[in-house]
Amino acid sequence: MLPFLHEVEELEKEFTDITGIRFDSWLPLTLGLILLALSFVAMPSVVIRALSMSLFLAPLWLPFLLLRGAVVLQRIVRRSEYIAAQNYILLEIKPPRNVVKTPLAMEAFLSGIHLSPSESSWWGRVKGGVRPWWSLEIASFEGQIHFFIWTRANFRRLIEGQLYAQYPGVQVSETVDYTRTISGTNEEWNIWGCDYKHTVSSDPLPIKTYVEYGLEEVQKEPEQVDPLANLMEFMASIGKGEYLWLQFIIRVHKGEKYKKPNAEGKPWTWKDEAKELVQKIRAETVGKVKYRDVFTGEMRETEGFPNPTKGQSEKIAAIERNVSKLAFDVGARGVYLSTHEKFHLPIVYQMIGLFKPFTSEGWNGIKATNWMMAFSDYPWEFRVQETKNHYREKLVEAYRRRQFFHDPFSYGLPKDEAMVMSTEELATIYHIPSATVQTPTLGRIQ
Repeated sequence: MLPFLHEVEELEKEFTDITGIRFDSWLPLTLGLILLALSFVAMPSVVIRALSMSLFLAPLWLPFLLLRGAVVLQRIVRRSEYIAAQNYILLEIKPPRNVVKTPLAMEAFLSGIHLSPSESSWWGRVKGGVRPWWSLEIASFEGQIHFFIWTRANFRRLIEGQLYAQYPGVQVSETVDYTRTISGTNEEWNIWGCDYKHTVSSDPLPIKTYVEYGLEEVQKEPEQVDPLANLMEFMASIGKGEYLWLQFIIRVHKGEKYKKPNAEGKPWTWKDEAKELVQKIRAETVGKVKYRDVFTGEMRETEGFPNPTKGQSEKIAAIERNVSKLAFDVGARGVYLSTHEKFHLPIVYQMIGLFKPFTSEGWNGIKATNWMMAFSDYPWEFRVQETKNHYREKLVEAYRRRQFFHDPFSYGLPKDEAMVMSTEELATIYHIPSATVQTPTLGRIQ
C-alpha cells in the first residue's frame, strides 16, 4: 500500500462532496497524458531522457510489476471459478401467525450457521476456495412483505434444521429468485439504492440491540416492542408499481478488513480493536489530582484513581458483551425500484434513515453510503445522468449476485465498508417479527 493513500482518498472524497467532480479512471489518465504532452513541449530533452532511462531499467522493474499483476489476476480467476461452480438457492421463510419468540431465537440460529469451510487450510485458499456467505433478505413487492435466505444448495438442510429448531411451525420453501422476475433496466425502472455502514468506525461499539429494548426475555404482548415494527410498516407502505429490496450479506469474521497482525502475529480482529477501545475509554476516566505537599507546602499534581461516569461504564460493558459473541462480516444493501410514473421521492429519504431505531448517540449506528448516495446533483456535474445510469445497472447486478466481499463483483467498493457485527446485533436488524407486529401485508401461515 502506498504511503498516505488513505489520506489521499479522504481528500478526494471531500473534494467530490464539495464540487461534485469525480475522479473516475479516465480523468487521471487524461490529465497524465496532457501533462506528459506539455512537459514534452516545454522540455523535450528531459522527457526523452526520462523515458529512455525507464526503458533501460525495465528488465529490473517490469517483471515484478507483471508478476504481481499475474498473481492477483490468477487469484481472482480461481475464486470466480469456485464461486461460479457452486449451486445457489433462495429459501422463503413464512412465519407462523403467533410468534412469541424474541430476537434471541434468531441469534441462536445465526450462531448455528457461523461456519467457515472451504478455506480452513491454506491449500483450500490456494485453489480459490472462499468461506460461504449468506444473504438475509427482506423484500416488499408492492407492499407485500417476504423474508428470504439465499444460500448454497448444500447448506439447505442446515438452514431448515436451525430455523425449525428455533421457530417451530415456520414454513421454509425454495422459491424463484425475485430479483430476476423484473428487468431492472433504466429504460423500464427508476432505481435508487445504497449500502449501509456503521456511523462510527469502531465496530466493537454496538448499535442499539434488542437487549436495550428489553427483549432478552418474553414480555406481555401489549408491553412488547419489536424493533423491526417501524421497518415492517415502512415496507408495507410501498404502493403499486414499487419494489423495495433489503439484504444483509454475511460471512464469518476473520479480520480481512484490518489487514494487519496483532501482537501475537495472528490476524487483527475486532477483539483486538475492542481492547484498544476499552483502554482508551479507561484512560479518559483517570483525571489529574492536585494536593499540597505537607513538608514543602508546594502544590503538586498527580494522576488520580479511575473515576468513570455511568455512561463510560455502560459503554465498556456493552463493548465487552458485544465482542464476547460470535461475529460476522456484514454488507448491507437496499434497492428501491419503481416505474417512472410511480417513483416516490420520500421513500428515498426514509431509506437513508432506515436504521435510525437502532442508532443511539455516543454508541454506534447504521447510515447510508455508496451508490446513489455519491451524487449531490450539482448543476455542473459532468455526465451525471450517464454515471447514475451506470451505477444503477451495477447496483442491481451486485444485489442479484449477492456479492460484497470478492472481486470482480465488488465493483470497487472499499473493503472496509463491511461492518463487523455480533450475532446479537445482526439478530436485532433481521429476525422473524413477533405477533405484536400487526402489519397486514406481512404474510403469515394460517
